[in-house]
Amino acid sequence: MKTTIAIVDDHELVAKAFSGLVQRYEEYEVIYEVGNGKELINRINLKMIPDIVLLDIKMPEMDGYETALWLKKNHPEVKVVALSMHNEEESVIKMLRNGACAYLLKGCKPRELKQALDEVVQKGRSYNEFVTEKLVNNLNPETPQNPQELLGIIDREMEFIKWACDGDLTYTDIADKMCVSPRTVDGYRESVFQKMKVKTRVGMVVEAIRLKLVIIQ
Repeated sequence: MKTTIAIVDDHELVAKAFSGLVQRYEEYEVIYEVGNGKELINRINLKMIPDIVLLDIKMPEMDGYETALWLKKNHPEVKVVALSMHNEEESVIKMLRNGACAYLLKGCKPRELKQALDEVVQKGRSYNEFVTEKLVNNLNPETPQNPQELLGIIDREMEFIKWACDGDLTYTDIADKMCVSPRTVDGYRESVFQKMKVKTRVGMVVEAIRLKLVIIQ
């Protein structure tokens, strides 16, 4: 039985392009294309439930963030592969928090799309190097009893991590939330990156989730 896919993108040409690409893979079948999250929900309410949703982020009426969160709450069995023209860390973080199991740039190569789909089917997720090589290389099902103490993360650094997991906040915003200067936040960031052995904010957030330093609701 083929894995069914729905494509959600308000740009019809882009949707058609991805649909044509996916249809070339024998094990996958595109069952429909829609222009936003509301149209997807309407199809799902008609029992047209796909196995995987290729989900654009920037859309009118109901964007990818809202749609991914709705799927996470109402149909967690549906796997979400985020599609975006943008590589901002905040977008990646927010989509991961909202339940996406993969994040691809629209300029990705066909083999990267095929690899992501295969990994989502086989493993339930596909975190490529762009998202975080840390998760791929160091995924460990056993979580330390006290990861904060084990890593030597002080309380203020822990507070920084929790704020940083909010994809809507910039580092300047975090400084305001913590009532410190941006330079102080830069110090927390550098210290946490070193202790967690990561190089990016995305890597830090995914590692914090993996270690259960933060709990995704």
